[in-house]
Amino acid sequence: MTTQQFAANDDPEPQDTAIPESLPQQEEFYRAPARFGSIPVEVEPKGWDRREGFRKHYPRIDLPTQIIERVHLGNEEPHEPNRLIWGDNLHVMRQIPSNSVDLIYIDPPFFSGRQYNVIWGDNNELRSFGDIWEGGMDGYLIWLNARLYEMKRILKTAGSIYVHCDWHASHYIKVEMDKVFGYANFINEIIWYYTGAAAKRDRFARKHDILFLYGLSNKWTFNVDEVRTEYAEATRERFSHYIGNVREGGDFGVQQLNPKGKHPDDVFTVSIVAPSAKERIGYPTQKPEALLERIIKASSNEGDTVADFFVGGGTTAAVAQRLGRRWIACDQSRVAVAVVAERLKQQALTQGMADTPPPDFTVEQWGIYEAARLSAMPTDDFRYFVLRSYGATRIGQAEDGPHIHGWRNRFPIWVGDAPLDSQATAEDVSDFANAIRQTPEYQQANLRDGIMLAWGFGPDAVAAAQQLREQEGVDVNFVRIGQVRIGDGGFREHIVGRSTDKADYSEFLTFIQPPVVDVGYRALGGQAVTFDAGDTAVVNPGAEIINVQWDFRYDEIIGFSATPGYSFQREGSGKNKKPVLRVTHKFPQTGQFTVACRVQDSRGGEALWSGKVDVK
Repeated sequence: MTTQQFAANDDPEPQDTAIPESLPQQEEFYRAPARFGSIPVEVEPKGWDRREGFRKHYPRIDLPTQIIERVHLGNEEPHEPNRLIWGDNLHVMRQIPSNSVDLIYIDPPFFSGRQYNVIWGDNNELRSFGDIWEGGMDGYLIWLNARLYEMKRILKTAGSIYVHCDWHASHYIKVEMDKVFGYANFINEIIWYYTGAAAKRDRFARKHDILFLYGLSNKWTFNVDEVRTEYAEATRERFSHYIGNVREGGDFGVQQLNPKGKHPDDVFTVSIVAPSAKERIGYPTQKPEALLERIIKASSNEGDTVADFFVGGGTTAAVAQRLGRRWIACDQSRVAVAVVAERLKQQALTQGMADTPPPDFTVEQWGIYEAARLSAMPTDDFRYFVLRSYGATRIGQAEDGPHIHGWRNRFPIWVGDAPLDSQATAEDVSDFANAIRQTPEYQQANLRDGIMLAWGFGPDAVAAAQQLREQEGVDVNFVRIGQVRIGDGGFREHIVGRSTDKADYSEFLTFIQPPVVDVGYRALGGQAVTFDAGDTAVVNPGAEIINVQWDFRYDEIIGFSATPGYSFQREGSGKNKKPVLRVTHKFPQTGQFTVACRVQDSRGGEALWSGKVDVK
């Protein structure tokens, strides 16, 4: 298994795949009256606008994803990689083609309290949960409905969706899902019964969660033989010889028990993930693999695509990968994505999939980008990325010459070079202005403006643009050149301006820097060594270290793969939990080892340190 770093963006040309769809036509018997007494009855999902849909609250943003890593798991056949994406799932889903996913399982934040649902502590996670609870239950349902609507769009006609919730909001969610998917497309209300949860003395113990299962039509995948359960001992004894009064073809006959097991019912008895379980990764609300295995086996086939847009600790992706399904996974937390990536790598290493290795997967970012990786892109790929981010369309050089790279509305766009320290020059300004003068729009006197996008502008470039603008009052053939630094407010204004009462978009289209990782170590004897990353410095404003991962067998060819138990460690309790910066590891033998440390900060910055360690 190897990892390969990618700086280039492989996205196709942007397309508007989120075509608004009509809400399902409800059965006549389900139609609600327009009023119940003096109270109007809602017949559309909360937050739905008949003209704009859910975009009234959450406007569409078209931004590319940045591939930061491609993980090779041993499958040499050419294939599209699975996708692990860090970003706001609503906007990520809006860029996924319609009718492309066979099964969706989501375990969204329960409406149980702001702090309970903040797991990782990333800035993006904190911002998103602030949006969720704005407006109480109505705000929560609007936030969820906008996402359910996109999930409906990307599901295949014979696909299905499981929504995992608990008593806090399950009854409200059921009403909204009836409106989004259609009452007639409800399939099951599943009870996940578990043991081990704490109980209070003044009430019945709460020992279950709820999963709502919906389809899109009267056909859906259900592999009954894959999820049959064992008959009870008493049932086997009672029916071992004869089941009476079973009419077959008009005659009484004998029915044998199904040798494959009992038809599954809608109560799943599955234990929670015990603290000592091998699959435990430290994620507080981690769901057991046995639960997801039953869901994925029942509602998808090998080779189908399974999606989870609240992937959390990664159980859905891990089980889908193990069962030979394709998958798409998304989370708003950079730490969650890092932990899930390591979980998937370890599974491939330890599971023994030599016969049928799983496909590769990419780790991608949406909305917040690593500037250093962009700086390393080939020039054409970098320019395409910038044009997409700015809402412009790329053109071929033959159309408008080599000095116009794209158009946004009626304005030509020029994009500088990829390196962070590059600066536009006066010659660039002159070449761009002359290219504008050669366009038909300029000749028809309909164009006098252009926009330059670059990391920086040299003093001569600034002066040259100013000199051109000064000609406006004295020369009818003037050209105005606007200069916008990539990442500055002017570059992001078309997104920041879309903040609404339900969402704050000010964090999107930002560029982050990696922390400067500094690791010290001290041998303790007996092959034990203590490592300390406490001197690591964060570069992004307002950021702090929120996760540290360690690889004590690091191989540059294989790539970083966190040693089990060293991917997500916390110390302290409650709200005061902090990442563990100092760890002790006992090596299996003496000698020289290469050790690597990967650090994530709360703004999404990530960096890797590696070094040789002599173990005595």
